[in-house]
Amino acid sequence: MLSRSKATKDEYVLILEIWEKSVRHTHDFLAEEDIQFYKNVIPEYLENVDLVLWKDEQRIIGFSGTSEEELVMLFLDPIFIGKQYGSEILMELIASESIKRIDVNTQNEHAKRFYLNHGFEIESEDAVDGFGKPYPITHLVK
Repeated sequence: MLSRSKATKDEYVLILEIWEKSVRHTHDFLAEEDIQFYKNVIPEYLENVDLVLWKDEQRIIGFSGTSEEELVMLFLDPIFIGKQYGSEILMELIASESIKRIDVNTQNEHAKRFYLNHGFEIESEDAVDGFGKPYPITHLVK
C-alpha cells in the first residue's frame, strides 16, 4: 500500500540520489554538465515546496514537491517507473492538494504523454527552461 511522509532535510541526500537516477533514466536529452548544474541547484528548491517521500511498505518509490496548486516535481526511482506508482501518486496529489498545474520538459515525451493521459492540457510552451537553458518547457493545466 502506498504511503507518504513529509521529507526532512536529513533525507535530501536520498532525494537527490532518486532525482539523479530518475533523470538519467528519463532525461536522455540533458547534457552531463546540465545534470550537474541542476543537481547543485535543486536543494535550494526543496526548501520551497511541500516535499513528500512516497513508499510502498518500506520501499521508497520516489518523491514529489508541490506548491499551492502546482506539482513542481515528481520523480520515481527508475525500478518503479511503469508500475502505476506515478499514476497513483498523481491522482492522490490531485485529490489531496488540488493540483491543477504542471511544467514538464517538452523533450521528455514519456512524462508529457503521462500527464496528458491524466487529463492535463497544454496551456503554453517556452523555448527555454527557467534557467535560460535550451530545454523547452510545456506548461500543463487541468
